[in-house]
Amino acid sequence: MAGIDRIRNVAARVKHEVGLGNEVAVVVSAMSGETDRLVNFCREASPLYDPREYDVVVASGEQVTSGLLAITLQAMGVRARSWLGWQLPIRTSDAHASARIEDIDTTAIAAAMAAGEVAVIPGFQGLTEDERITTLGRGGSDTSAVAVAAAMKADRCDIYTDVDGVYTTDPRIVPKARKLAKVTYEEMLELASVGAKVLQTRSVGLAMKEKVRVQVLSSFDAPTDNPTPGTMIVGEDEIEGSAMERQLITGIAYDKNETKVTLTAVPDRPGAVASIFSPLADANINVDMIVQNVAHDTGSTDVTFTVPSAELARTLDVLENAREKIGYQKLVHDANVAKISVVGVGMRSHAGVAAKMFEALAARGINVLAITTSEIKVSVLIHEDYTELAVRVLHTAYGLDAEDAA
Repeated sequence: MAGIDRIRNVAARVKHEVGLGNEVAVVVSAMSGETDRLVNFCREASPLYDPREYDVVVASGEQVTSGLLAITLQAMGVRARSWLGWQLPIRTSDAHASARIEDIDTTAIAAAMAAGEVAVIPGFQGLTEDERITTLGRGGSDTSAVAVAAAMKADRCDIYTDVDGVYTTDPRIVPKARKLAKVTYEEMLELASVGAKVLQTRSVGLAMKEKVRVQVLSSFDAPTDNPTPGTMIVGEDEIEGSAMERQLITGIAYDKNETKVTLTAVPDRPGAVASIFSPLADANINVDMIVQNVAHDTGSTDVTFTVPSAELARTLDVLENAREKIGYQKLVHDANVAKISVVGVGMRSHAGVAAKMFEALAARGINVLAITTSEIKVSVLIHEDYTELAVRVLHTAYGLDAEDAA
């Protein structure tokens, strides 16, 4: 939605779907860069702005594009109207700037769509019980789209973005990366949480909870009767068990937006770790990888963990204020790190996935600083200078390179 030409392209795609006999609801984002512009206006008006009024301002970006798309569709001969978040309404929690959708009343738009009208809905916005406008946080339009699809019991939710699907890794780093036909909700959730930027994490979590089939497609492809297939995000039951057994690893993701924080000489006693992470939790700072080192002879230990780089300043402030209670000696941090993750449901039935990862990295002289795992994911922290090399090495080690890639 980067301008009128892009809006016309979206309208052409919608018209094509209508022509195929589909009932269509469209959830739109703001024009490229518009949300940042509106956020900056709020900051210029007051560094300590009221979050309720902030939501009023930033929600206007999607309102503009929803109206423009409806106008464009009408000019193409397609019956359409915009439905703002407060008109449906889309009910949310009252956590302004990071609200969660609680309920969507689809009565009006369902009737309009059944009568042949396209519903154009601004993403990212909703309404509290006390009738205040809210926004869902950055990337919230994906979440809005999945929520509307779930409420409408839609056959499918198509997410049009700047890539044509989900790849085994970033094709800019590994030209032999392959586009995946299907990915499970769990795999996509893990990939999104460890750095893959295709879909917003909350939207994937909601799709998994509500069992909404999501397809990732390119917004740059022209509408056609034989479109280039994207990637379907579905439940495991839609992917053949035998295929899942063969596909040990689905993808490799990386994230350079992590900072490693270490507290030295923390007293080695019950409750010491809680005294570190409780104040961070109270400040809503997400902690990822955690390593508690071997205890020293002095009755102390070192604790290392990672936080989003954008949260470093707040993290340091919280820990400095809690220094007396925690009792650490030094607080050091390193922003020159990257998290590399391998993800795949095949890990559940195969041993040795982590060992292969460590062996492949060691063979290229890449040191592992921290490790974390889940049932279908292994992540390591390394120096950021080795990010691209690590991704390429692991992509090859797990047999993900496309045979016909240039």
